Parts: sequence; structure tokens; C-alpha cells
Amino acid sequence: MRLTVEGTEIFAATGGRDFDPALPGVLLVHGAGMDHSVWALQSRYLAHRGRAVLAVDLPGHGRSEGEALTSVQALGDWLIALLDAAGLQQAGLAGHSMGALACLSAAARHAERVRVLALLGVASRMPVHPDLLALAAADDHKAFELIDDWAHGPQAHLGGHPLAGTWLLGSGERLLERARPGVLHSDLAACNAYAEGADEAARIRCPTRLILGADDKMTPAKAGAKLAQLIPEADAVVIPDCGHMMMTERPEATLDALRAVV
Repeated sequence: MRLTVEGTEIFAATGGRDFDPALPGVLLVHGAGMDHSVWALQSRYLAHRGRAVLAVDLPGHGRSEGEALTSVQALGDWLIALLDAAGLQQAGLAGHSMGALACLSAAARHAERVRVLALLGVASRMPVHPDLLALAAADDHKAFELIDDWAHGPQAHLGGHPLAGTWLLGSGERLLERARPGVLHSDLAACNAYAEGADEAARIRCPTRLILGADDKMTPAKAGAKLAQLIPEADAVVIPDCGHMMMTERPEATLDALRAVV
């Protein structure tokens, strides 16, 4: 599905069903350097069970046009503009990593538009090492390799994909390689600069679930649990034997945690 958001053509996958704004809306938001494809299982399941799904490619990512936005709060405001373009007065927001920060910020500052919130692989602060930022700024392939390594838990490094013949680390690296020059650095810099997470968390007023990986090295589960304590009406689900990329590492467990709220 293609939408025009603030003058820019945007792509969003609808889970294999025609988008119907009369149904309860669910917006799925990917992380840094990625695109809608990380939500392949979850988007299809929700769309075939009565949800109007938009698994979006953020500006400058995937099949969407435009330039990558440079701050988490700009991303949060943009998500609300996307709801406007799709004809949704309210929606459930589910975001992963950078996308989780964007959803958090949107819900804090546009409470009337968000009926429920799901935050995956998240912490109130997500600093990025200066060396990784420098590699990303140079579009050095090493940045993709490091992120792919850190983002996947131990089981993923041994194989462990629930679909036979599919390679988690290989597909993760290929996904990052598809990002346009400069996009990964812009995304990482936005995460690194975002310091308002704790303050915005305290302003959330909708039911919220955090979905965390027990083996996540990028946003450790203990950091996500601390964020959950800052959000009224929040709970946290920790997925065992799972790293940062829970949607692909443990797709069914992630779906179970997600479908209970959105």
C-alpha cells in the first residue's frame, strides 16, 4: 500500500489483506536501517484477524521515498501524520528498537491518537558507541557486521531459525546492506541523541507492554524492565533464548506477546 505523508510517498505492507480503516488499526514500526519485512509473520497474523495493519517503511527506508528523519521526536510526530494519511483516528503502535522509541514519543505527546502501545527491544536510553557511529557515517560494511552480530542472541549464531533453510545472521546482514547511504548513520545518531525517554515514559496513559529478549546485548532486558517501571499501566514480557531481533529470532513467542495487547 502506498500513502502520501507530508508530501512524500510512503510504502506500508498490510499483511496480505486490503487495508480497511474501519477496523482497529495497528502500526508496526521497524528499527534502525531496517524496513517493514522484519514484521513478516506478525503483520500477516494480525491482518488476518481483524486488524487494519500498516507495517511501514519509514521515510528513506525500504520502498519509501524521502530522507530519513533525524530525531526520535520527529519520527514520533511523523507516525501521527501517517495515521492521518491512512484515515485512522486511533491505532495501536508497536515499534522495535528505534521504532519503539518513536512509538514511545508519539504516545507521550499525542495520547489521544494511541489506544495501546507495544515496545520491543527498548530502553529509555539507547546510546551508540562512537566507533560504530563513525563506521556508519562512512558507510563501512563493518557497521552492518557488528550490528548483525550484536543484535542476534547466541542461539541465532548457531543456526536456530524456526524456518528450516533460513539463515538469521545472513538475512539480517543483507537487510542492512539494502539501506541507502547515510540512512543507518542517521538512525543511529537519532537513537544516540534521544535523552527524553524517561520523561516521556512517565507521560504514557495507554496500556503498554514491553517485549524484551533475555539475551539482548543491545537493549538488555534489565534496562527494558526499568523503563516499564516508569510507564503507568505497563507490563514486561521477557522471551527466553532471544536476542534483540525477537521478531525473527522468536517470531511465534513475539507474536504471542504482541497479539495479547494490540
